[in-house]
Amino acid sequence: MIRNAVIHITNEQPLLADLYEMPGTRDVSLICTNVRMLDGKKPLFIDHASSVFVFPYLHIRFIEIVAAEATGTLESPVEKPETTVPDQSGNDDSEADLELDEDFLRRIREV
Repeated sequence: MIRNAVIHITNEQPLLADLYEMPGTRDVSLICTNVRMLDGKKPLFIDHASSVFVFPYLHIRFIEIVAAEATGTLESPVEKPETTVPDQSGNDDSEADLELDEDFLRRIREV
C-alpha cells in the first residue's frame, strides 16, 4: 500500500489518499482508500473515509507519490548530482577567475 499520495483533481483542492498499488499505463481510473483533505479532515462529499474510492483519470490532473512511500516499486526519478573532486595539482583556476582586469577597472573609473 502506498500511503499519503496527493491526488490533484481538476478544479478542486488536492486530496490525500492511500493507493493499493502504483498506477499503471493501462489503467483508466485510480483506486484508493482513506481519502482526506491535506489537513487530515474528511471532505464533505465523503460519507465513510474507510470506503474504497474510484477516481477516473479524466478528472485527475496529476498524482504526487513520495518515492520513499513506494519502496521497491519506484526508484527516485531525481538523479543525484555528480560530485567534483578538487584539483590536487595546486593549480586553482577559481582564483584566476576572481582576479580583476586592470583595463576593466580603468574603464569603470572613467565613467
